[in-house]
Amino acid sequence: MGKVRNILQAKGNQVFSVDPTTTVYRAIELMSEKNIGGLVITDADGKMLGIFTERDYARRVILQGRSSKDTLISDIMTTDPVTVSSDNSIEDCMKLMTANFIRHLPVLDNDCLCGMISIGDVVRSIIDEQRGIIEELEVYITGHR
Repeated sequence: MGKVRNILQAKGNQVFSVDPTTTVYRAIELMSEKNIGGLVITDADGKMLGIFTERDYARRVILQGRSSKDTLISDIMTTDPVTVSSDNSIEDCMKLMTANFIRHLPVLDNDCLCGMISIGDVVRSIIDEQRGIIEELEVYITGHR
């Protein structure tokens, strides 16, 4: 099974982030502009402080009656997110996401943020790998491509 590094090589390692003083409204705007479901919260040195996802928004803003324009990301972000390294297997990621009911995993190598993967990235990787296996089996069985 593939590794997280394979996903990052295919999709790139761009991570969208905001600082803790960003309003929830601005964070949601950015997520909409970039068509993403989660942001990393970083300090001025680029160190990860937490993560903010659409699920955080629904549970910690909407359901609690907070105002998106008056609430800071630092007040509602997940401060100790589950993370992986680029050496983790895709299977490890699927297990972590399932066990923790999460859809985004920041990728940290030596405490350096080097990417973010989503459940969509993981599923796509698994499907691509299975497609390759099926094609190899078809060649083996039929003796030609």
